[in-house]
Amino acid sequence: MTWRGCSTMNNNHMHHHHMHHSSSGELPNGIKEALNPKFKIGSTATMKTDHMEGMNGAKATIVGAFDTTVYIISYTPTTGGEKVSKHKWIVHEEIKDAGTRPYQSGNEVVVDTDHMEGMLGAKAVIDSAEQSTVYMVDFISTTDGEQVKNHKWVTEGELQKIL
Repeated sequence: MTWRGCSTMNNNHMHHHHMHHSSSGELPNGIKEALNPKFKIGSTATMKTDHMEGMNGAKATIVGAFDTTVYIISYTPTTGGEKVSKHKWIVHEEIKDAGTRPYQSGNEVVVDTDHMEGMLGAKAVIDSAEQSTVYMVDFISTTDGEQVKNHKWVTEGELQKIL
C-alpha cells in the first residue's frame, strides 16, 4: 500500500501547542492495518472532534485505517513550556519500547512520535486507553482553508458517515 505524503510542511499555520497539521504519512513500526474498518480507505466522513482548530465539521478523506490501542496522554514538552493535558491521540506503537501489552491509566511512558513540537522523547502519563480502529485522514481546515494531509489520529467514534 502506498501512503501519500505531503510535499511541504506549512509551519505558519500551527495550532494547539504547535501541532503538526500534516505528516509524511510514515507509520509507526508494528501498527496493523484494520481488517474490517467501518470507514474504508478512500471514503469520506465528517469529523466530530476538535483536537485542533478547524477539524470539527470538516469532511475527512480516509487514507489509512489501523487497529490498535489509542491513548490520551498528558506530558511536559521536551522543549519546555506548559504541560500538555489530555492530548488526543497517540497509538500504542508510538510509545518507546511498548511491547505487546496495552498500558493502563496512570502508567508512565516515553513518547516516540512528534505529532507536536516537544513531544518526541517526552515522559507522559496515560490518561486513558481504549482499543479502537484509528484513522489517518486528509481534510481542509474549516477555519483557515488549509489542506491537511495524513493527520494522525482520529478514532471511529469521532467520525460520522456522510449521508
